[in-house]
Amino acid sequence: MAAKSRTAKFYASNPEARKKKQAYDVARNKSEKSKKYRRELSRERRARGIMGKGGKDVSHVKGGGYKLEAPSKNRARQGANGKSTKANGKGTKKSK
Repeated sequence: MAAKSRTAKFYASNPEARKKKQAYDVARNKSEKSKKYRRELSRERRARGIMGKGGKDVSHVKGGGYKLEAPSKNRARQGANGKSTKANGKGTKKSK
C-alpha cells in the first residue's frame, strides 16, 4: 500500500476540514459545467473503445479536440497561477 500523501494525512487528522472539503466537492461535481465536462470525456472514451478499461486519460487540448495523456500528467495540471488546465500539442478532432 502506498504511503499517504501530505494532503491525505491532513484530512485524516482534521475531520472538520475533511467535511468542509467534501461539501465543496459535492457541490462542484453536481454543477452543470462539471457534468458537461465529464460527459464530453466519457463520450470520447466510448468512441475510442477505451471506456472502463483504465489506462491513459482523454485530455482536452488547447486548440480543441482531445489527446491521450498519462493520468498523473493530466490531473497534475490544475491551472494555478494563470496556467492553462488544457494540454499543449495537437489533439484529434472530436468524435461524432
